[in-house]
Parts: sequence; structure tokens; C-alpha cells
Amino acid sequence: MTKRILVTNDDGIHAEGIKRLEEAMLPLGEVTVVAPEREMSATSQSLSLHTPLRVARVDAHHFAVAGTPADAVILAIHYLLAKRPDLVVSGINPGGNLGENVVYSGTVAAAMEATLHGVPAIAVSLASRKQLDFSRAADFAQRLAAKVLNEGLPAGVMLNVNVPRGEVKGVRITRMSRKISQNVIHEQKDPRGRPYYWLDETVDLGQVEPDSDYAAIVAHEISLTPLQVDRTDYSSLNHLSAWLPSLQL
Repeated sequence: MTKRILVTNDDGIHAEGIKRLEEAMLPLGEVTVVAPEREMSATSQSLSLHTPLRVARVDAHHFAVAGTPADAVILAIHYLLAKRPDLVVSGINPGGNLGENVVYSGTVAAAMEATLHGVPAIAVSLASRKQLDFSRAADFAQRLAAKVLNEGLPAGVMLNVNVPRGEVKGVRITRMSRKISQNVIHEQKDPRGRPYYWLDETVDLGQVEPDSDYAAIVAHEISLTPLQVDRTDYSSLNHLSAWLPSLQL
């Protein structure tokens, strides 16, 4: 039976990364691309609840959505596709989605939205914004997608993949890094002298933990991190239960 694969991203339907990802998925099954019509980076898992969603049908297998990555996935699964997909693959993002950036990432959010709806999902990023070469990331995405299509994923779990630039020495199963970046705010003036602000960050690689996603990239290894929909911190449940008597109304 032919497998059905949904490809999406947060960089827009015309981004180079999604084109390379689509090409990599084609040998595995029937591929449909449903993605934002323009870049929607760092939108996380936001939904367009206060504006109508418009969809431009490029052709039978390509749809551009005037909305967020999560909007695109919901529309694809519940309306645009004739049948439910067997796999959703999001990317290939130019720039890593490591550590706390997972929280903000539209690339990861698209995969997480699919996971919420019970569809196995993978997010793929190239941990570089310079000299972009998506070939290794696309090749690995194809191999991993074939594995997931064959064996599935645990319920409520998606895979977040980050591929280093240049030489790849191996693959490492990692956890999401703790925050090792510092937020930077650049103040500038517009032509009328009014201030505006540009958000940026710096990363202290001296704080990299050896089992983290950042550590894999520093070692030129592919980082493969399982992320879960359930954000409950189960280790805190017993501790917090001791608070209940003092919190009762």
C-alpha cells in the first residue's frame, strides 16, 4: 500500500529547504506539500483564530496557506488531503532548532501539531545559516522517514532532527539542551529618530552538556531528539501534592 506523506515547514512553500525535503520523500510514497505562503519562523504552535485562513492551490500536490505552520498541518490533515497522512515531515529549516529554540520553532511546532492529531512526525533542521547545503539533511530525513513509516513512533512522541554543516561523523540520540544562550536586544533608530528593537541571541558553547542536542552538533554528529506532547513533569507530582492542604479553598 502506498504511503502518504505530508511535507510542511515554517519558511514558506517556496523555500529551498522544503523543495529538497519533498524530493527526498518522493521515493517513499505519495507526497503532498502544504506549507505557509510566506516565512512564519518562530511562530511556535500558534493558530490563526481571529483571521480567516486562505489556501492557494498551486497544483494537485502543493498548497500554500495564509497562516502558521500549525494552521497548515490542521488544514492538511482535516480538509485538504483525501486521506489521513501516514507521516508528516517538517523542514528542512536553515538554522538549528536546538535547546530552548524548540519552544519557539515553527518547524518543530508543525511536527508537534501532527503528533497531537495522532500522525507520526519528524522535524528536520540544518544547524547552519551559512553555505547552505541541504543534501545531507535530506538524505538522513529520507532514511529516518523510511524507518518511521516501517516501525512507527510511540504515541505522543515526535522526532526533532538537527544536522551539522559539513562533515557528519555519526548520529546521536540526545535530549533537549538546557538554555545556554543569552538574549540580546539591539536598539536602533528609524529615519524619524524613533527607537525600535531587534531581538538576537548569543550561545555559550562552553556550557554544552555532553548528552544534549548542542553537544552532538559540536561533535559534527546528527542530533536525534524525541519530544513529547505531554508536558507534565511527573517527577513533581508527589512533591506538589504536599502543597494541597494549604491551597484548599
